[in-house]
Amino acid sequence: MPTFVRTDKCDGCKGQDRTACMYICPHNLMKLDKDGSETGHAMKSFNQEPDQCWECYSCVKICPQNAIEVRPYADIVPLGASVQPLRGTDSIMWSIKFRNGTQKRFKFPIRTTPEGSIDPYGGKPDADFSKIGGTGFFATNNGYREGDPSELIAK
Repeated sequence: MPTFVRTDKCDGCKGQDRTACMYICPHNLMKLDKDGSETGHAMKSFNQEPDQCWECYSCVKICPQNAIEVRPYADIVPLGASVQPLRGTDSIMWSIKFRNGTQKRFKFPIRTTPEGSIDPYGGKPDADFSKIGGTGFFATNNGYREGDPSELIAK
């Protein structure tokens, strides 16, 4: 279900160089139309290739204006159904509207830490490059033999 931007809600992240959705999209699909020449809506984000969307919902969850929604496929969620997450500071509330009008909400805690707060090497010893040729590395036998250049396939 590719994403689309509701232009009535999008504020282009208040005119910054990169919007939140541009920052988070793993496939680099979100784009800001600064002058309105591409979409007719100046300073609004848009998904430039909906067919290439990975459907990860990252942009939907990060949008501070809740302006990004999911366009359901007609054969999966037809006739007015919708899925919309609302991200808070400590949780995400998913609002699901079924085609019969029934609405359900699910709240999940955010299991991430603030950006830049993770120390991936915390508590780990510094690397000792003098030991790189010792036992336990692929440079030594340790159950593996060294590569033989004569075994390479020549073109």
